[in-house]
Amino acid sequence: MSSRSSLILLLILLPLWLAASYGVRFALMEDGQWVGLCVDQAQRWECQVRSGLGLLIHFRVIAWIALVAALVAFFVPARAGWGLALLALLFALPALVLYTASLAVFACVIAGLRLVRSPARG
Repeated sequence: MSSRSSLILLLILLPLWLAASYGVRFALMEDGQWVGLCVDQAQRWECQVRSGLGLLIHFRVIAWIALVAALVAFFVPARAGWGLALLALLFALPALVLYTASLAVFACVIAGLRLVRSPARG
Protein backbone atom coordinates (compact mmCIF):
# COMPACT_ATOMS: atom_id res chain seq x y z
CA MET A 1 0.00 0.00 0.00
CA SER A 2 1.44 3.37 -0.96
CA SER A 3 1.95 6.11 1.57
CA ARG A 4 -0.74 8.22 -0.08
CA SER A 5 -3.38 5.50 0.17
CA SER A 6 -2.31 4.84 3.77
CA LEU A 7 -2.86 8.49 4.57
CA ILE A 8 -6.26 8.51 2.87
CA LEU A 9 -7.31 5.39 4.77
CA LEU A 10 -6.11 7.01 7.99
CA LEU A 11 -8.11 10.17 7.28
CA ILE A 12 -11.22 8.03 6.79
CA LEU A 13 -10.78 5.81 9.85
CA LEU A 14 -9.77 8.46 12.39
CA PRO A 15 -13.09 10.37 12.25
CA LEU A 16 -14.93 7.05 12.67
CA TRP A 17 -12.78 6.26 15.71
CA LEU A 18 -13.47 9.74 17.08
CA ALA A 19 -17.22 9.26 16.59
CA ALA A 20 -17.06 5.90 18.39
CA SER A 21 -15.24 7.59 21.28
CA TYR A 22 -17.95 10.22 21.53
CA GLY A 23 -20.53 7.45 21.43
CA VAL A 24 -18.90 5.79 24.43
CA ARG A 25 -18.72 9.10 26.24
CA PHE A 26 -22.32 10.15 25.75
CA ALA A 27 -24.02 6.74 25.69
CA LEU A 28 -22.16 5.06 28.54
CA MET A 29 -20.34 7.59 30.69
CA GLU A 30 -22.70 10.57 30.75
CA ASP A 31 -26.09 8.95 30.28
CA GLY A 32 -28.12 9.32 33.47
CA GLN A 33 -29.82 5.95 33.14
CA TRP A 34 -26.54 4.14 33.87
CA VAL A 35 -26.01 5.93 37.17
CA GLY A 36 -29.22 4.60 38.68
CA LEU A 37 -28.92 1.22 37.03
CA CYS A 38 -25.34 0.67 38.15
CA VAL A 39 -26.17 1.59 41.73
CA ASP A 40 -28.82 -1.14 41.84
CA GLN A 41 -27.14 -3.75 39.62
CA ALA A 42 -23.40 -3.19 39.84
CA GLN A 43 -22.57 -6.67 38.54
CA ARG A 44 -23.94 -6.06 35.03
CA TRP A 45 -21.23 -6.18 32.41
CA GLU A 46 -22.10 -2.68 31.21
CA CYS A 47 -21.60 -1.34 34.73
CA GLN A 48 -18.31 -3.20 35.03
CA VAL A 49 -17.09 -1.66 31.75
CA ARG A 50 -18.25 1.77 32.88
CA SER A 51 -16.48 1.37 36.21
CA GLY A 52 -13.25 0.17 34.62
CA LEU A 53 -13.30 2.97 32.08
CA GLY A 54 -13.91 5.43 34.90
CA LEU A 55 -10.79 4.20 36.67
CA LEU A 56 -8.76 4.46 33.46
CA ILE A 57 -9.98 8.03 33.06
CA HIS A 58 -9.37 8.95 36.69
CA PHE A 59 -5.78 7.71 36.66
CA ARG A 60 -5.19 9.04 33.12
CA VAL A 61 -3.97 5.67 31.91
CA ILE A 62 -5.22 6.11 28.35
CA ALA A 63 -3.58 9.51 28.00
CA TRP A 64 -0.27 8.32 29.44
CA ILE A 65 -0.19 5.34 27.08
CA ALA A 66 -0.81 7.70 24.17
CA LEU A 67 1.85 10.16 25.28
CA VAL A 68 4.53 7.53 25.89
CA ALA A 69 3.77 5.79 22.59
CA ALA A 70 3.92 9.11 20.72
CA LEU A 71 7.24 10.06 22.30
CA VAL A 72 8.77 6.68 21.49
CA ALA A 73 7.34 6.78 17.96
CA PHE A 74 8.91 10.16 17.32
CA PHE A 75 12.38 8.68 17.70
CA VAL A 76 11.83 5.25 16.13
CA PRO A 77 12.70 5.23 12.44
CA ALA A 78 10.83 3.81 9.44
CA ARG A 79 7.55 1.89 9.50
CA ALA A 80 7.86 0.89 13.16
CA GLY A 81 7.77 4.54 14.19
CA TRP A 82 4.83 5.20 11.89
CA GLY A 83 2.93 2.26 13.39
CA LEU A 84 3.68 3.41 16.94
CA ALA A 85 2.50 6.90 16.07
CA LEU A 86 -0.72 5.45 14.72
CA LEU A 87 -1.16 3.44 17.92
CA ALA A 88 -0.53 6.59 19.95
CA LEU A 89 -3.15 8.45 17.95
CA LEU A 90 -5.63 5.63 18.47
CA PHE A 91 -5.18 6.03 22.22
CA ALA A 92 -4.99 9.83 22.15
CA LEU A 93 -8.34 10.45 20.47
CA PRO A 94 -10.40 8.63 23.13
CA ALA A 95 -8.27 10.28 25.80
CA LEU A 96 -9.16 13.68 24.33
CA VAL A 97 -12.84 12.82 24.33
CA LEU A 98 -12.83 11.13 27.73
CA TYR A 99 -11.80 14.03 29.95
CA THR A 100 -7.97 13.81 29.83
CA ALA A 101 -7.29 16.41 27.19
CA SER A 102 -4.40 18.03 29.08
CA LEU A 103 -2.07 15.09 28.31
CA ALA A 104 -3.75 13.73 25.21
CA VAL A 105 -3.38 16.95 23.23
CA PHE A 106 0.41 16.62 23.39
CA ALA A 107 0.19 12.98 22.34
CA CYS A 108 -2.01 13.94 19.39
CA VAL A 109 0.36 16.63 18.22
CA ILE A 110 3.49 14.48 18.57
CA ALA A 111 1.86 11.46 16.92
CA GLY A 112 0.46 13.62 14.14
CA LEU A 113 3.86 15.16 13.47
CA ARG A 114 5.41 11.72 13.31
CA LEU A 115 2.73 10.48 10.92
CA VAL A 116 3.26 13.27 8.42
CA ARG A 117 7.05 13.38 8.68
CA SER A 118 8.67 12.52 5.38
CA PRO A 119 10.97 9.50 5.43
CA ALA A 120 14.65 10.20 5.71
CA ARG A 121 16.57 9.80 2.47
CA GLY A 122 19.90 8.16 2.88
